[in-house]
Amino acid sequence: MARWTSDPAGVEGISVPRPDPISAFIEAAARRDRAVVAGAIAVITVLAWAYLLGGAGMSMDMRGMDIDMIMPTSWTPGYALVVFLMWWMMMTAMMLPAAAPIILLFALVNRRSREHGAPYVPTAVFAAGYLLVWGGYSLAAALLQWWLQKMGWLTMAMAAADPRWGGALLVAAGLYQMTPWKHACLRHCRGPVDFIARHWQPGHGGALRMGLTHGAYCAGCCWLAMGLLFYGGVMNVYWIAGLSLLVLLERCMPAGHDLGRLSGVGLIAWGGWLLAASA
Repeated sequence: MARWTSDPAGVEGISVPRPDPISAFIEAAARRDRAVVAGAIAVITVLAWAYLLGGAGMSMDMRGMDIDMIMPTSWTPGYALVVFLMWWMMMTAMMLPAAAPIILLFALVNRRSREHGAPYVPTAVFAAGYLLVWGGYSLAAALLQWWLQKMGWLTMAMAAADPRWGGALLVAAGLYQMTPWKHACLRHCRGPVDFIARHWQPGHGGALRMGLTHGAYCAGCCWLAMGLLFYGGVMNVYWIAGLSLLVLLERCMPAGHDLGRLSGVGLIAWGGWLLAASA
């Protein structure tokens, strides 16, 4: 907030306020930081989406928006690495835009701390901690994909091969949307100011730990919703975009908690219908 000083060249003894040059400089620096950080988030998100739309390093036959994956009969170390990177880039494309408000707020608070003599901490350290959590989630998802393929529970498009377990997955995701744990994590994700106030730690190590903590809350909020990719198809662009939009609206809409519960009801109804139809 700008400070005001008295202008000695007042009219008839009335002091005319003027902006403090130091405060104006800080405000300009903060605006520049926000522009740089927002641009970096946008570039990383676009590159992640481009990687996915380009095939994520996998062999595929694209017919419009339908993707038929050509999966190997056995998982080589090279293929396992490709699957892991596919998941990590997918999580980056889906989750980084939803984390933009807290990353931008961290950059602002970091700038203010620096102006008061605190050491400078790159915002990238905080963002790296956040993305490392999703890297761990991606490793678990890749291992789960290996097991599901081994059991024959995935189609060549990496979608649920049996409507019964697909329906069960939808019901489970819907039920989780209604749980207190889900909404406790969502509150942390929706309140960047409160999170920064409660969890602020100085230095590079503190920024990394803060990123890891926020990423853990984010994963706790969305882990089962991301698992729905195994129902609709891991590389199904429509599913990726739809889940990304759901996450973003839950975080940013005033009625985000209500949207979470409403989506849970819809998922339960959808899954129940599939289970009843396949009985």
